[in-house]
Amino acid sequence: MSETGYLNVAEIFGENVFNDAVMQERLPKKVYKKLKEVIQEGRELDLETADVVAHEMKEWAIEKGATHYTHWFQPLTGVTAEKHDSFITAPMENGKVLMSFSGKELIKGEPDASSFPSGGLRATFEARGYTAWDCTSPAFVRQDAAGATLCIPTAFCSYTGEALDQKTPLLRSMEAINEQALRLVRLFGNTTSKRVTPSVGPEQEYFIVDRQKYLQRKDLIFTGRTLFGAMPPKGQEMDDHYFGAIRERIAAFMKDVNEELWKLGVSAKTQHNEVAPAQHELAPIYAQANIAVDHNQLVMETLKKVAGRHGLQCLLHEKPFAGVNGSGKHNNWSITTDDGINLLEPGKTPHENVQFLLVLTCILKAVDKHADLLRESAADVGNDHRLGANEAPPAIVSVYLGEQLQDVLSQLISTGEATHSLAGQKLETGVKTLPDFMKDATDRNRTSPFAFTGNKFEFRMVGSQDSIAQPNVVLNTIVAEAFAEACDVLEKADDFDMAVHDLIKEYATEHQGIVFNGNGYSDEWVAEAERRGLPNIRSMVDAIPALNTEKSVKLFEKFKVFTKAELDSRVEIEYETYSKEINIEARAAIDIATKQIIPAVIKYTTVLAESITSVKAACGADVSAQTEILTQVSSLLADSKKALAKLQEVTEKAAEMEEGRDQAVYYRDEVKTAMDELRAPIDKLEMLVDKSMWPMPSYGDLLFEV
Repeated sequence: MSETGYLNVAEIFGENVFNDAVMQERLPKKVYKKLKEVIQEGRELDLETADVVAHEMKEWAIEKGATHYTHWFQPLTGVTAEKHDSFITAPMENGKVLMSFSGKELIKGEPDASSFPSGGLRATFEARGYTAWDCTSPAFVRQDAAGATLCIPTAFCSYTGEALDQKTPLLRSMEAINEQALRLVRLFGNTTSKRVTPSVGPEQEYFIVDRQKYLQRKDLIFTGRTLFGAMPPKGQEMDDHYFGAIRERIAAFMKDVNEELWKLGVSAKTQHNEVAPAQHELAPIYAQANIAVDHNQLVMETLKKVAGRHGLQCLLHEKPFAGVNGSGKHNNWSITTDDGINLLEPGKTPHENVQFLLVLTCILKAVDKHADLLRESAADVGNDHRLGANEAPPAIVSVYLGEQLQDVLSQLISTGEATHSLAGQKLETGVKTLPDFMKDATDRNRTSPFAFTGNKFEFRMVGSQDSIAQPNVVLNTIVAEAFAEACDVLEKADDFDMAVHDLIKEYATEHQGIVFNGNGYSDEWVAEAERRGLPNIRSMVDAIPALNTEKSVKLFEKFKVFTKAELDSRVEIEYETYSKEINIEARAAIDIATKQIIPAVIKYTTVLAESITSVKAACGADVSAQTEILTQVSSLLADSKKALAKLQEVTEKAAEMEEGRDQAVYYRDEVKTAMDELRAPIDKLEMLVDKSMWPMPSYGDLLFEV
């Protein structure tokens, strides 16, 4: 806090991070210089240097109140993992203990690799795995109810070296794009840039509901989404929640989230109400890709932790409520040199910016060639409810360039030469007191899954609860491949200028089919995309095979991002994950319907029948309305019981199948369909049964009473 009692962001930002300023202050100059060389140039860290860093890191953490340290890593579970060790060593003769932390403990940890998803790479009798310090992502102290813990971001791999996590392939892909991008900029005369790094800014959408109401919904507890629920009288149709005034209870929650994140060095910048009621968004400033991935995990963990303190619950599922918008995570991606040159900056006259045009057309080539792989990178069970609906990008991957770049591309394709760029015009509001300013040369297209937005690409397909690692692994690698292929041609060219010109025209012409500036939600686009030969992959199960096609294996092995064994393991894990998640949803639906909803409906019909008999006997009044409701409810109850029996049958059959693609397909086609068939009559029953007898909070209770 400042002297005035108000929060001073500049004072607290990064105070719990072992960042460059802390290292420069605490480490001997020689050690600091060595560590910076390791971070910036990818050199190997020697144990002597690591020992000094570990000691100073420990001393700093203890000053922050830390008693334990943990290797904080991201296995293929969708969440982070950690094992805590205290700093204390064996007691001395006087009964006291020393607090120590060695370079070896900093660099290496050893969790049980067989207990995490490995897709067959590790078995119980092959349990050894390692966590390795990622010194490019700063360590931090996390303060919570457990006290203070030093968290060390690490990669996680098996005893035999296979990647078992999200970070390892991400770091490999960053090396790949760095190497190929440097080749490219050297061809254009850049001799000063030493490194090219992908930068990422992920926008995080989420829902907030009252925790007490959440605890009365078994479906939300077990699956993260509502398996039953009738729409309330009002949803999002009035568009009054989007960017609306933030309610005080939510604002207080957001304030605490920001403070926690700022202390951890996460540059949380933007917050607002999203389109659906109870939906919100948080967006940070851009960071280096692997740091952005770590920060996004911290954002999700912090949202959930702080919500609990406020009597709230954060829902990160892509589709927690049917009938209103789901949540995504827009992955804003660009590539920047260490001396600040953004390779996706078109400048004021992009038609003259030859390097930019080559980078742009290489990216078009990469996305067109690997559209299936990019789609797979955003595939998860929750996203199947969202992608392709009128709220999110369609399941068809296409690129939005906007009017300015589309015009430049059209010139290149038609004449082989671009002679001008469309410029923005003055905004005419018709109000004299409003200031004049120039409009951007390009509009925005919220229906595009991969949109150019000024100096970056926004990949809008990623699901709200997913790690952003996999999409960025794919983006980095496919663009590295396109850069490499362009450099292979240009490095052999006798006339560089002519060769660049021809290559830009060739890529623009051959891959213009991936460019679409229109309405991605329209039926016409689905038909047009099919005509263009663009894949329309509607479900996670259909997306998974793209991971280990011959084309993908060749791509990832060439750039040492994944081996074939690692890709095969991820395919197996994703099929298993899909089947397990649908199985949990089906069993939760069966449990809720059997133990809560059907008994509640029976109780209601019993009370209603007794009331009809009583009224009729007492005064002979007309009870046709009551009788009609009883008949309707009883009919829907019978439909529910029949649908429940079918869901039980197919769920049991699915569980007996051998794990793999066939089982996942059965869960999608049979079990998920049976769940929908059970939900239909139950949602109708919710509209008829006395609210006081309905066994759980309604959509209206959850979405509007926060």
